[in-house]
Amino acid sequence: MAKPERWLVDALGGQETNAGVRVNEATAMQSTAVYACVRILSETLASLPLPVYQRLEGGGKERAPNHPLYTVLHDIANDEMTSYTLRETLMSHLLLWGNAYAEIEWNNAGEVRALWPLRPDQTLPQRNAETQKLEYHTILPDGTQVILPFERVLHIPGLGFDGIIGYSPIAMAKQAIGLSLATEEFGARFFSNGARPSGIVEYPGKMADQAYERYKKDVEEKHQGLGKSHRIMILEEGLKYHQVGIPPEDAQFLETRKFQLNEIARIYRVPPHMIGDLDRATFSNIEHQSIEFVVHTVRPWLVRWEQAIKLKLFTPLERRRFFAEFVVDGLLRGDIKSRYDAYAVARQNGWMSANDIRELENQNPIPGGDVYLVNGNMVPIDQAVKGGDADD
Repeated sequence: MAKPERWLVDALGGQETNAGVRVNEATAMQSTAVYACVRILSETLASLPLPVYQRLEGGGKERAPNHPLYTVLHDIANDEMTSYTLRETLMSHLLLWGNAYAEIEWNNAGEVRALWPLRPDQTLPQRNAETQKLEYHTILPDGTQVILPFERVLHIPGLGFDGIIGYSPIAMAKQAIGLSLATEEFGARFFSNGARPSGIVEYPGKMADQAYERYKKDVEEKHQGLGKSHRIMILEEGLKYHQVGIPPEDAQFLETRKFQLNEIARIYRVPPHMIGDLDRATFSNIEHQSIEFVVHTVRPWLVRWEQAIKLKLFTPLERRRFFAEFVVDGLLRGDIKSRYDAYAVARQNGWMSANDIRELENQNPIPGGDVYLVNGNMVPIDQAVKGGDADD
């Protein structure tokens, strides 16, 4: 179970920030920047193929579709969820709570039959007082409180202080997220309740209480709210209107919102252009930023997943031969000219065949397409080797 003090904090709506807004994993998703970052990373990881591979004796690898875990990781995670849905859910837990948990369902043959997500806010790893082994205290969807042994839970932790429990990114960055939520609320209230027609009204003397109340009511009824903005204000009894500029705190509102968008993108290491900030994006650098996104943002998450899967879902004997690995080739593909130039170099220098290239381009193999060529006369390698032997 989660710590009691955390349960109380969540029940009260999260930790209150200096901006006066309470922040927890649920309220943080009301920030468009947080929602966008979590969605991008979750959907990206969930959409990548996750096949099981078998190591070959002579080196290399090949897919192992007959392994029982292949279907669970690649296609159907359990009787109610696809692999995509499960991975998207667990990744969102990881990005919000800093930990992702899934109950492992084993069959009688000792094979993984299914994976079921567990709520990260109701699951806590603890060491058994007697055995000192890790176990997981959790609450199942039907409300049952159970203690699951170490081998029954797939746990993917994020960055943490002890290597077991990950930090909650929301808790660590609550001030930045709170300010983002506060600026959004400020903007909503500004347009909803703003009764200021960009100026002030001056009266030469002191208004009687009845006249003041009548004037105040008239202004609220005719000018308060976004739908009544920019209406003509009629003045009487010597009232004078003076137009004023936008106060500094209002003029900085949009700048504050834009800065907080970048601040949250920095927390999740997501390029700003991917969540809608195109101020500094150009056609020449977006492709490179996308590749950096894969290498520096997505790849560390993929390694966490792959190693947790290897630790929990494969037996010690299977780990020598089998492993699961995400396929990221599609994310690293550049524009068509860059890809074809790279293929030409690889083809001419003999480390890719026509069918290797066609596979990367999602095309069927062709007869004779497995032949490798060498640079120069573009002849098959075996003929080049025979020719060299004959010369000797």
